[in-house]
Amino acid sequence: MPTIEKTSFSDEVLAQFEERGISTEAVLKQIQNFHEGFPFMEILKAATISDGILKLDEQEVQEFVNIFDEKIKSTDVYKFIPASGAATRMFKNLFGYKDKYRDYSPSAADLIEDSNVAPAYNFFDNIQKFAFYQELKEQLSVEGIDLDIAAERHHVAVMDKVLGKGGMNYGVLPKGLLKFHSYADHVATPVEEHLKEGAAYAKQENGLVQLHFTVSPQHLEAFKAHVAEVKGKYEKTFGVKYEISYSIQKPSTDTLAVDINNEPFQEEGKILFRPGGHGALIENLNEIDAEVIFIKNIDNVVNDRVVADTITYKKVLAGVAMKAQEKIFQYLEMLENPENLTANDIAEITRFVEDELCTISHLKNPARATRVEWLKTKLNRPIRACGMVKNEGEPGGGPFWAINNDETISLQIVESSQINLQSLEKLEIVNNATHFNPVDLVCLVKDYKGNKFNLKDFVDPKTGFITLKSRNGKDIKAQELPGLWNGAMSDWNTIFVEVPISTFNPVKTVNDLLRSNHQ
Repeated sequence: MPTIEKTSFSDEVLAQFEERGISTEAVLKQIQNFHEGFPFMEILKAATISDGILKLDEQEVQEFVNIFDEKIKSTDVYKFIPASGAATRMFKNLFGYKDKYRDYSPSAADLIEDSNVAPAYNFFDNIQKFAFYQELKEQLSVEGIDLDIAAERHHVAVMDKVLGKGGMNYGVLPKGLLKFHSYADHVATPVEEHLKEGAAYAKQENGLVQLHFTVSPQHLEAFKAHVAEVKGKYEKTFGVKYEISYSIQKPSTDTLAVDINNEPFQEEGKILFRPGGHGALIENLNEIDAEVIFIKNIDNVVNDRVVADTITYKKVLAGVAMKAQEKIFQYLEMLENPENLTANDIAEITRFVEDELCTISHLKNPARATRVEWLKTKLNRPIRACGMVKNEGEPGGGPFWAINNDETISLQIVESSQINLQSLEKLEIVNNATHFNPVDLVCLVKDYKGNKFNLKDFVDPKTGFITLKSRNGKDIKAQELPGLWNGAMSDWNTIFVEVPISTFNPVKTVNDLLRSNHQ
């Protein structure tokens, strides 16, 4: 890699770094990553039931619900919701259809060959089932257009009104503010569904429900206005008091883009920076001062009719994490006085770390002091209980046993981009995976002395990745930080629990809202 000194950057560019809060050293490290690339994750096998993933029976489910219900009475709880994504990709097919067929209807050949046509037809044919139907109908009627007739003709005027600024503007609004679900007396956005969920499993003994949304700067005021509009209704309905906070992805976590020669990409004398991906949110998460933090994406919500499983298994995950934490704290207190530990004590703690926390040392017959120090290090970490659902073809990372930087073997959530799929051995491991990651986490982030962990200390910086992008017709490379639930939590104590597929209901395209759990 060519050496790039600080003096290589102009004063104007250095001022740009300073304005973003990015050190020159961090920029140089990013450039080095582009030159050297990121290593693939060394996965050993997929985590499966009884081999890294807990499968609970009804009695155990109730046990962990009871643990949570009891402990929450004296526990500070937050619900953390990544919500910065715009809904643009939800409507990708509609945009494609609208742009191509504005002046004529698609032919039978188009129906077969054009991937945008079938989703668009499905959208039109089921228009009355969408929660935004009534608003759309009213907006079109002002212009003298009958929505039902226009939909039958697959008229692009309908899409203009859904997507455009002159209508509902769904093409650029964040997912959190779209109308997802219809009820007898109202329609609800994902924000509202998270408010309701929070009241169901994150209500503290004093009635306080704390939620935190990470949002884009341009949508912050819209989020605040929407919450102000609906919050009172749900506080009255559930007998709670909501405390809602917001944060944006920090500019200091942005990463620079480079050209195909790995030189910083500049426009008009300014280096192009891009958001560092959801892994940047470890900074936001790190600022939440709570004992228990639920994490769930903004679009993974369901209609009230089928929300029971979601509520139960949120409590289950928290109960699993809390029970493990209780044992961890007990062992850490014992390890404070290693001279009092017997050989049986050390063997018991080692079995817990290996069998319950699925963390296996590479050390063979280490000295007693070395073993004790390793146990302290592995126990005194943040804890996460992660729901895992059976793999039914949905996209997403998965649960694997992997080798870490210190040669320890542990459970990790790994994305396909982190795996060398050119290796037949690794490809077979991936193909044999039985579960995938629905982003359903409960995090315990304080140590056994009550101090909050600095979550940035537990990130594996080698787990980022590089993608190819385009900027004004030019090829560029972008760099994403270690993912929030991947490399950003690489050095956490991790417990995988099977949860029902009914708890996983993401909305990646608008037609996903036609699935039964959203109706």
